[in-house]
Amino acid sequence: MKQVTVAATQMACGNDRRENIGHAEQLVVKAAGEGADIILLQELFETRYFCQEEKEEYFSLASSLEDNPAVTHFAGIAKNLGVVLPVSFFERKNKAFYNTVAIIDADGSILGTYRKCHIPDGPGYEEKFYFNPGDKGFKVWSTRFATVGVGICWDQWFPEAARIMALKGADLLFYPTAIGSEPADDTNDSKDHWQTCMQGHSACNMVPVIASNRIGAERFDNSEIIFYGSSFITDNKGQVITQAGRTGEEVLTATFDLDRHRLERAAWGLFRDRRPSQYRPLLTNDGN
Repeated sequence: MKQVTVAATQMACGNDRRENIGHAEQLVVKAAGEGADIILLQELFETRYFCQEEKEEYFSLASSLEDNPAVTHFAGIAKNLGVVLPVSFFERKNKAFYNTVAIIDADGSILGTYRKCHIPDGPGYEEKFYFNPGDKGFKVWSTRFATVGVGICWDQWFPEAARIMALKGADLLFYPTAIGSEPADDTNDSKDHWQTCMQGHSACNMVPVIASNRIGAERFDNSEIIFYGSSFITDNKGQVITQAGRTGEEVLTATFDLDRHRLERAAWGLFRDRRPSQYRPLLTNDGN
């Protein structure tokens, strides 16, 4: 039996980077106190979600991996608490900019980074203005407690990303997120659609999914997003076993037996019966 306890968190973010990092630390400490081994924080938690508008001044928020204050801070926290932390940050590498997660192992070492591959572009979510598409592919990391895969927000709508991480050996899939209302259409509530997509990734790959979203209303000039929280954790068959509300700060935890999951996956035959040679249309945009 190989047991691991995971945590999903959610919180509101303000203008003060240090306060946001300190606030996130409080949630990490709380989750660790509840026995969590791997703790997920939300997307771009150092600041408010600046991608609501296109302004060149926000590029100054980016930093290198080595200089990012959140990564540096949480490397120390991970070591002190003995926990694994995927940490989201706005990365600058030479003249490129990425929406990135650093994977910090339980000894404080940085195992590597994942750069968001799918970049959205729409009212209130103007990410193509800021971020280059990720160029490292979909990856997994062998941490102290489990092999993990990480996608970032818009990545969670694409089953190909989840399947690749599962094929590479992910025991758990983590999705840090920043999603809420649509500034151009306040009647469009994507919460159920958002969750159902990730439940499908879990069910089709037979691995738990852990998603962390932010909460609160954030206004920039004429744009406002009300982030709907609803962070959640599924079991290895796509069923939601714990879920946060839309407005409150929360820490969720769940414990899994990874050895049992591996036996169930093998017995069910999903990865035995795949036909990669028949999936060539997936390498095209139009199916031909």
